[in-house]
Order: sequence, then C-alpha cells, then structure tokens
Amino acid sequence: MPTKRDYYDILGVKKDATKADIKAAYRKAALKWHPDKNPNNKAEAEIKFKEINEAYQIVSDDKKRQTYDQFGHAAFDPSGGMGGNPFAGGNPFGGGGQTYTYSSSQNPFQNADFGDPFDIFEQFFGGGFGRAQQRRQRYSLSIDFIEAIKGVTKEVEIEGKSHKIKVPAGANDGTRLRFSNFDISINVRTHPIFKREGYDLFIDQKITVSTALLGADVNVKTIDQSLKLKIRPGTQSHTMVRLRGEGVSHIQGRGKGDLYVRFIVDIPEKINRAQRKEMEKLRDLGL
Repeated sequence: MPTKRDYYDILGVKKDATKADIKAAYRKAALKWHPDKNPNNKAEAEIKFKEINEAYQIVSDDKKRQTYDQFGHAAFDPSGGMGGNPFAGGNPFGGGGQTYTYSSSQNPFQNADFGDPFDIFEQFFGGGFGRAQQRRQRYSLSIDFIEAIKGVTKEVEIEGKSHKIKVPAGANDGTRLRFSNFDISINVRTHPIFKREGYDLFIDQKITVSTALLGADVNVKTIDQSLKLKIRPGTQSHTMVRLRGEGVSHIQGRGKGDLYVRFIVDIPEKINRAQRKEMEKLRDLGL
C-alpha cells in the first residue's frame, strides 16, 4: 500500500504553524526543489516538488487543514461512493497520482510572490503540467468495522479473475489499496457500539444513578477484551475517560490510537413504588 509523508514535515513546519509561516516555508521549499534548479537530480526534484505542492494545497486551506489534522491522508483519498463519509473532501489534485512536466529555461520563481501552487503553474508554465493521465480501474470492497480494525483477507473476483485482497489492520473508510492494474477502495460498515475518528475509538457506557453517586466497578468492552474500570463517586454524566493504546493500529507505523469511554448516567423513564420511596427519601435529604 502506498504511504505518504506528513504534510507538515514536507513543508518543514510545526503542526501549529501560522498561515504566514506555511506560505514562507512553501516558497522556500518550492524554490529549493524546483526541477529546473536541480538539473543533475531532476527525478528526485520532481517527486519532492509534487509533494510540496500537494502539502501546501491542504495545509494552506483552513477547512482542508482541519480535516487533515483530524483524519490524516485518508480524508483526501480520491475514491468515490463514500456517501456521508467525513473523508469526502476529495483530492485537490483530481484523479490518481499525476505526473508533471516542466519546460522553462530560466528560474520562474525569481522575484515572484505567489500563494497558491496552481497559480505558479499557470503563470510560469501556462497550465502545462500534466493533469491528464490514463485512469486506473477502481473497485470497491465493503468490510465490517472489526475487520477494518484488525485486518482481513478477502477473495474477490475482478474481470473474471480471482484475487486475494489483504486489507491491513487499521484501514478506514476510504482507504485505497493499489495493485498493479487496479485500485481497491475500502468501504467500512458502521458498528452499533464503537465510533471511530482517525485512529481513536469512542464508546458510550451507561451507568446507573447509584453508580454515579456512590461509585463502583464497571466492565467496559474494548475491541479485544473487557476491562474493569473504577467509577469515582460523584461522577457526572458525559464524563470521558481515555484508555491509552486501546484504539486502532496505525496503518503506516507502530502504535495504536486510544479508546475514549463516555459515561452516560442512565435515568429510567419509569420507576417502581419501592424505588420512588427511596428517591423521595434522597430528595428530602437534599439529593
């Protein structure tokens, strides 16, 4: 599966960098890695120049930057058919990986003050960078939520041929797997209990009024096991607890996200006579 470097690392800025810092870093990096300035290492320069412009397109736009900070590269996967998927922001570079061509004989960035990388291309190359390329065949594969978390191997039939598709642990809705002749876009079904944001998981855990007031031990379900958590006396409804490392495996590296447990005090709609009497006693005591 193709991997991508962090956009902030590509530009050489911190995650909390200002827009001015991002623009300055982009100008510096674009000048350094423009292929015309690297005639002896043009292949590498073209790759880096493409990365720089792709990174700038995302982090210079407030909405795209917010989405990237929350969901990472998967947010801009160009796969279609994602419906209400929060990753439906789209790839600013159009369809699959593009190739760029350069033809200027002088440094086009001299004394230039530019903002958007596409403005640079239009100004200096007359729109002559190659956006058009033969589109790869793309197919979708639907898997269960837990299969995406843990990874799974599926056998699919494409154009009459059987293929084994290995989905890595940590795949998300919109994750794209690239093969020699086609791409597979992963569609992940929702889960009745767990919700996911990036590599973190979220779950609501109902607790009784007495448990919230007096405290108790409760069993909380994780992806792999059941953990016993201690509820402190006086716990308020919607209190959030983080369980480190109980989230989703990072698809491009080591480590896991976290599991956030939100305690919801369950107020019954109806109570029996005995319960009512006890609650009236508590009310008289000021509770």
